[in-house]
Amino acid sequence: MKTKVGVMGSAAAESARLETGNTLVNKAERLAHVIAGKDVLLLTGGTTGLVYVVGKTAHEAGSFHIGISPASNEREHSELYKLPVDACDALIYTGFGLKGRNVVLVRSSDIVLFVSGAMGSLNEFTIAYDEGKIIGCLTGTGGVADESEYLMQKFGKRTSTARVFTNEDPVKLLDDCMNALKSR
Repeated sequence: MKTKVGVMGSAAAESARLETGNTLVNKAERLAHVIAGKDVLLLTGGTTGLVYVVGKTAHEAGSFHIGISPASNEREHSELYKLPVDACDALIYTGFGLKGRNVVLVRSSDIVLFVSGAMGSLNEFTIAYDEGKIIGCLTGTGGVADESEYLMQKFGKRTSTARVFTNEDPVKLLDDCMNALKSR
């Protein structure tokens, strides 16, 4: 069975403006190419922002990309949630809304990677941490990814089996996570 790598983080449209030299977009694209270079399945929330950049770039580079949608069907996905349909090979419609979708997405992932991220990503991070997942945070992207160590120190459970890795280098980050998964 292929490893399922979930990518979560900033879905804010302004985080993914494709301006020349946009560091966040460049990091997201680099992460996408690293993922595409592995024999893994990519899972995302089928959303916008930096997560869209990772999903679309990895999809175009040959990754099989599954989007886990908060909607009940394609119409809701596009019209109600205003989410794209062009970056995924398949969309799974949960009908559970954003927070319910987060549970399905995290639980379906073997490895959970974060690129930036705000409140929705914080929800995904706490679910992944509580579920004992292998978590990778692409530092230097801001938000949850950069604050993971603080979050664990301040609020983390000592009994969690989660393994959290941080790195600015997407190659090293994914390698650390894949090696941790192998050793479980």
